[in-house]
Amino acid sequence: MPLPQPHDLTTLVLRTDFGDDAAWEALCAALDGADEHPCATRVSDPRFADAGVQTLLAEESAAAEDERICEVFLADATALAGPEHPLLAVDLFTEPGRTFRVPVRWYPGMSANLSIANLDFAEYADAADASGTFRGFGDD
Repeated sequence: MPLPQPHDLTTLVLRTDFGDDAAWEALCAALDGADEHPCATRVSDPRFADAGVQTLLAEESAAAEDERICEVFLADATALAGPEHPLLAVDLFTEPGRTFRVPVRWYPGMSANLSIANLDFAEYADAADASGTFRGFGDD
């Protein structure tokens, strides 16, 4: 079964940790407060509980070509526990399996640029700091 399709001009935020509903709601509130326009298609489906990168890559490789998506952002245990809600960004297309973290603060701009193909996943991944977290391009 393919991953859910994001709505137009958004990217997919997929919940993989189901241990704390309040933390999920806090992350959703942070996403809503980060930008005035919807930037995320949020999916909370227990079939993705504890799904890792390799599982998601397998799901996508089994999908029909026109049903595949380029990237997914995971709301995993780290994202739900951290005050910055650092989502795990996963490349599903160009360099399948490449990952980095992105705090919610930087997610709306990234989502918009990825959705319109203004920038690509690698440009954000290459700009991640030594901890593997994207914190802007230095101009914001």
